Amino acid sequence: MAASAILRPSLSLHASPSLYLFHEGPYFRQTLRKGPPKCKIYALFWGPKKNSGSRELSPSLGPYPVTASTTEVDMQQISVSVASSILEISSEDWDACGIDATGNEHFNPFTTHAFLSSLEESGCSTKETGWVPQHIVARDEKGNVLGVVPLYLKSHSYGEFVFDYSWADAYHSYGYPYYPKLQCSVPFTPVTGQRILVRDTVYKSQVFDVLVEALKDLTIKLDVSSLHITFPSENEWHKLKNRGFLQRTGMQYHWKNRNYKSFDDFLMDMRQSKRKNIRQERKKISTQNLKMKRLRGDDIKALHWDSFYSFYRNTTDNKWGRAFLTRDFFHNMGEKMGDKVMLIVAEEDDKLVAGALNLIGGDTLFGRLWGCLPHAYFPNLHFEACYYQAIEAAIDLNLSKVEAGAQGEHKIQRGYLPVTTYSCHYILDEGFRKVIGNFLVNETAQVKHVIKLLCESGPFKEEIMKQHEFS
Repeated sequence: MAASAILRPSLSLHASPSLYLFHEGPYFRQTLRKGPPKCKIYALFWGPKKNSGSRELSPSLGPYPVTASTTEVDMQQISVSVASSILEISSEDWDACGIDATGNEHFNPFTTHAFLSSLEESGCSTKETGWVPQHIVARDEKGNVLGVVPLYLKSHSYGEFVFDYSWADAYHSYGYPYYPKLQCSVPFTPVTGQRILVRDTVYKSQVFDVLVEALKDLTIKLDVSSLHITFPSENEWHKLKNRGFLQRTGMQYHWKNRNYKSFDDFLMDMRQSKRKNIRQERKKISTQNLKMKRLRGDDIKALHWDSFYSFYRNTTDNKWGRAFLTRDFFHNMGEKMGDKVMLIVAEEDDKLVAGALNLIGGDTLFGRLWGCLPHAYFPNLHFEACYYQAIEAAIDLNLSKVEAGAQGEHKIQRGYLPVTTYSCHYILDEGFRKVIGNFLVNETAQVKHVIKLLCESGPFKEEIMKQHEFS
């Protein structure tokens, strides 16, 4: 029986608010009063025995003909290959693609060779952890790298932050294997950024198209269920709409710098009650004998990373149940990325008690991870380290925004407003693609509705909130 025939009755139940609430956190359950409780999923290896080990990894693709956009350049043939490690590609070639794709003003530290190679070299994104590197590389006839795509063959859905567990469940219910799948993303990092990184040449748009076709061809060649591009730029999201990808939206909380000169300048844009609350929260830090420091580059020593790793493990052990990142990752990443890393730490009597990890982009401060000593309790320290210190740092560095990630409606009252995030999904099976597409239409309407509700309760003065509605 065709997948569409057997799926439609069952998935009509899933394509309701209850499915959306299952994976989007407590606010949605409180607002819409629907949805089953959260549960932990420990294994997602369903379907017939067919895994990444039985496939021909890193196959060759192409060549792909490309017609240049000017008459001065003859038709080119682009070869596309798959790299089983980012170390097979020079950092100069990879990063040149990244810079050309975004420009220095929108530089994204997470798609750099330094960040991605730190994940691989430290054992975080490897075959053993279910993240098999399958990076796409496009070259011209002379072997010059024209474009790259960070890509992984996944045997689970952990560390992605765009949740498709219910899709896997639907596949499993009808005996179809959902895993492995292809994932175009930055592992363990819910940060928006360019995913298809292309050099600035006269045929840049054609190279982009070739890389998209290569991604789709690889999905078919590896005989996997699907390809997922998570947290792409909005521009990429729109481009992929007419290339066979389903479109999905999500939500995060970002702070916007409106040319503030100081933290107090920012506070003056807030309603009086919210401004008063933030000032009271910040005062409590000094009364607890805590000293905040912002460390960058060489100021971050090995002992800082060792301490932060213990903070991180305390958070994962108590909240997530699994630590995706290793101690070596923090050391490697800190050494490779230098001043692009900002570690905000809290000290009590010269002892490190908590920390928040941030990365600095071209126009954005990216807040990533937070943790503190086990059994330590310092009221409001989390708000200070993760939100207020980040805002002050962004103002000092003249950055346009702070991305504080998903979840946590408490961020809104501290100046971080909801924004839309994006993902694209290429589903091979026609029946599943149709039903998931119907679900995503409903989900998108819900996301828009929730963002509207959250903005209505925003902490800023009315004229500021109106600006946010149209930004």
